[in-house]
Amino acid sequence: MDHGGHGMHMDLPPFTLGRGLSYSGGDPFFLVGCLLALALYGWAVLRLRRRGDSWSAGRVVAFVTGVLTVALTMCTKLNDYGMVMFSVHMVQHMVLSMLSPILILLGAPVTLTLRALPAAERGHTGPRELLVKLLHSRYLRVITHPAFTIPLFIASLYGLYFTPIFDHLMQSRTGHVAMMVHFLLVGLLFFWPIMGVDPGPHRPGYVMRMLELFAGMPFHAFFGIAVMMASEPMLSTFKHPPASLGIDVLGDQTAAGGIAWAFSEIPSVLVLVALLFQWYTSEQRQARRSDRAADRDGDAELVAYNAYLASLEARGR
Repeated sequence: MDHGGHGMHMDLPPFTLGRGLSYSGGDPFFLVGCLLALALYGWAVLRLRRRGDSWSAGRVVAFVTGVLTVALTMCTKLNDYGMVMFSVHMVQHMVLSMLSPILILLGAPVTLTLRALPAAERGHTGPRELLVKLLHSRYLRVITHPAFTIPLFIASLYGLYFTPIFDHLMQSRTGHVAMMVHFLLVGLLFFWPIMGVDPGPHRPGYVMRMLELFAGMPFHAFFGIAVMMASEPMLSTFKHPPASLGIDVLGDQTAAGGIAWAFSEIPSVLVLVALLFQWYTSEQRQARRSDRAADRDGDAELVAYNAYLASLEARGR
């Protein structure tokens, strides 16, 4: 394999991870999680359809695609190479924190869960009631607020890669898995109120959602530029890659910075398109509701307004 910042080929040679780690083409924790997520989502959709309720095929496609991006990132040999190549690790980070969450949230899993779970009997508390209580809790209100999610989103870059935390976590499989789970959860928390598909404690307007989106994205670009401009290896984990890979460490690090920079643009466009579409459909629904209300009351509002204008004219005379 030739990797000097010019690209990465998938015909990667075998190598040994070392550091007491024994990976074999993917992480079992994420594999189980992905299979469970797909199974539960599929069960909920089938439950709705069996009772005659519909569920958007587009939402199913978005959710399944989002889970598959997690599986591709963490449940294949790509995960092994992410342990020894900064560029591959950065692909994992960007996908898990900025692409997978958007697709998963477009699948509206919280809305689906609320519709699929049965309501408990009067005086009892079931899973659906517990979920509703959680959605209205002070805890969730805090961790989904922009004052919390934006700094957390930014700290996941600068606080991780510019401190010894990253190298410490990468010394064990548990630390590595915990870091990847953190990336995914941070992405879900950051994009949840912005996407506005599922119910949550914060439902800002469309303009505010766009401001929240663009408040975090420039920091990704700055981070990518900082990594690209570094004149020496930043992380001990990637300083001594397996000789069989033939990696230029600085070239690979530069590629990692370029990936972080580029990824700050791709999700922004995807989310912006989704928000504009939601805004348009919301306006259309509001217009249809107004038309139906006018039909029901014989356009009483317009009649009243005309009467008001007539009274003004009479006073003028």
